[in-house]
Amino acid sequence: MKNLISTTFYGYFNYVIALVTLSSPWLFKFWPVGGASLFLPMAFGWFQLIMAIFSVNKAGFMKVFPNQMHHLLDVFCGFWLLVAPFFYGFCDRVMWPHVILGAIFLILGICTKNSPFTNRATEMLPEAGIQSLDAHEGRIMH
Repeated sequence: MKNLISTTFYGYFNYVIALVTLSSPWLFKFWPVGGASLFLPMAFGWFQLIMAIFSVNKAGFMKVFPNQMHHLLDVFCGFWLLVAPFFYGFCDRVMWPHVILGAIFLILGICTKNSPFTNRATEMLPEAGIQSLDAHEGRIMH
């Protein structure tokens, strides 16, 4: 699979999608439903915003959280948002905001450059048997 999304676009768009997810109960007017339909977008929105601030990319402020882990957690959050209306049983009252935001997180996590889902693992390196893209590219510091 080809990496369709650049890390620069991903870094800046992550703030936008985190704020939209965080405010989605009020933007899409499903806050009266309450329960998991209200809690999950707010929790994942805050989580995404914190990850965006601490990510190692051009838009990250602190630059301590590896992008590969961010992509993995994007896929996890996207999956939960995607299945939440059916799993928690509120799909008859509100479904589309969760499904669309979950699909966006899934696409961001899978299709961004250096995603662990689209990059192949490299060969074993002699130093301590490390097998990762970071070690291969010299980004792991001792």
